[in-house]
Amino acid sequence: MSYILLAILFLISGFFMKYSDDLFDEKHDLSSASVFGVVCGLASGLAAVYSVEAAYIFIAIPIGNFIVMKVDGLHHLITLITFIVILLIGGIPELGVVILLICILAAISDEVGHELIGNVTQNKFLNLFFEYRFVMKIVIFLLALCGVFNIWLFVCFIIFELSYVCGGIVFESLN
Repeated sequence: MSYILLAILFLISGFFMKYSDDLFDEKHDLSSASVFGVVCGLASGLAAVYSVEAAYIFIAIPIGNFIVMKVDGLHHLITLITFIVILLIGGIPELGVVILLICILAAISDEVGHELIGNVTQNKFLNLFFEYRFVMKIVIFLLALCGVFNIWLFVCFIIFELSYVCGGIVFESLN
C-alpha cells in the first residue's frame, strides 16, 4: 500500500476518533458520535488490513483502552465493531506477539499516564508528556529505528496524532 494512502487513513482515523469522543463526552450526542466513530473504524480497519505495521497500532490501541477501562460509551463499541468487521472481511494480518505486546503496553502507559499523572505531580514536562501521550510515539519511533517498522509508518502515526489534536481543536471551535 502506498504510504500516502496510509497517511490519509491515519489522518481520517485520528481526526474522527477525537471528534467522535468529544461529541459524546461534551455534547452527549450519541448519534453523531457513532457516525463519526464508524468513519474512524473504517479508516483504522482499512489501514490495518492493508498494512501489518498499522495493524499493530490500531489493534494495540483498543486492547490497551479495554484493559484500562477507557471504553466508556456506546460510540466506542460501535467504532470497535466497525473496525472488527473490516478486519474480518479484509483479513486479520499475521502479527508477532512480542511487537503487539510492546504496542499494547505503550498504549496502556499512555492512557494510565494521561489519566493519573496530573494527580501525582505538578511537573510540567511529565504532564505534557502524558497529556500528549508520548509513550506510543517513542515506541513507534524506536521500532522504526530498529527496522521493525518502516520510518514512514512513524510519519503516518505522527499524522494520526496531529489530526487527533486537530479534531479536538475543530470540535472546540464549532461548539
